Amino acid sequence: MGRFIPKAVILGAMVVLAAACARLEDGHGYVPEPSALQSISVGRDTKPIVSLTLGQPGTRGIVDDLGWYYVRSEYERFLWRAPVEVDREVVAITFDEAGVVQNIETFGLEEGRVVALNRRVTDANTQGIGFLRQLFGNLGNFDAATLLSEN
Repeated sequence: MGRFIPKAVILGAMVVLAAACARLEDGHGYVPEPSALQSISVGRDTKPIVSLTLGQPGTRGIVDDLGWYYVRSEYERFLWRAPVEVDREVVAITFDEAGVVQNIETFGLEEGRVVALNRRVTDANTQGIGFLRQLFGNLGNFDAATLLSEN
């Protein structure tokens, strides 16, 4: 019986170590389902309709409220290392001055570059591209420790 206890402890420690080495995936943010996006009519629906259908955006246009951005990021954690962002998706909805949906675009990352995954537009959206490049450009450039630290 005395020899059994150390073997059980060693076996238990090995199981715990194996579980600790597992890769963990985590997601943050919210991007509406494609079916919900399809229910929004470009050129007809307004901000209140979009808000009721999709919910409030994670980010809005900085200078004006003509762009709404829904952002979802996927992170991977392994052992003690800081989480690494492995994927990001952005749904950009732009409005005209009257608050009517002008464009609905979905962007993602492919080989580190911003690519349009889906686009329903009435015109080319050049006004929001700078913001999207900034949003995607920050991929992996920050970690939770720097956001929470006090300077």
